[in-house]
Amino acid sequence: MKINLINPNTCAGMTEKIALSTTSVALESTQIMASSPQHGPESIECAFDEVIASAALLDVIREGEAQKVDAHIIACFGDPALDAAREIATVPVIGIAGAAFQLASLVSYRFGIVTTMTRTLPASEHLLQRYGYQHLCSGARATDIAVLALEETSDEVYLDLKLECEKAIKLDGAEAIVLGCAGMSDLAVRLSEDLQVPVIDGVSAAVKLAESL
Repeated sequence: MKINLINPNTCAGMTEKIALSTTSVALESTQIMASSPQHGPESIECAFDEVIASAALLDVIREGEAQKVDAHIIACFGDPALDAAREIATVPVIGIAGAAFQLASLVSYRFGIVTTMTRTLPASEHLLQRYGYQHLCSGARATDIAVLALEETSDEVYLDLKLECEKAIKLDGAEAIVLGCAGMSDLAVRLSEDLQVPVIDGVSAAVKLAESL
């Protein structure tokens, strides 16, 4: 099958990183077509960024439709333009937040979200309500790590992320962690090993859901 994996921002390095994180989970028969819009914000960190990115994102959906893909994945934790994308697509369109919540609910009693900037927390709460998972979430925590800082993750950035995950587990009662940014996708396995709990990367979750559909 062919999956149109869309990074809605224009950072090419982030697109490559997200695509690379799928190689260990995708079936050998799955072709991942990683892409990003030609114009728009370099990173998406707030509602304004999402709105600006949405029109160009929908162009990439149309391009995928022309290439006869079997599914589209919107690889941004805000699941931007998801409803509009589903209106114009003829195949499944999966947002990584919705995918992560669904899989986290299967492996934990309550999961915590650890995301990037504090200003993205309302978006996480909105998504939990939209998908009906607020009663299964122990809370959302922000690291105040900028999205572009995740393109090349330093030891300091990793430790900051790990610290918030530990707080979510020890203080909030989370039994699993959902990573609230596609740019964290390559850190899920390492964090899971260090924390000894399931750490859910929405990009990988969305790929497996797309394959199952």
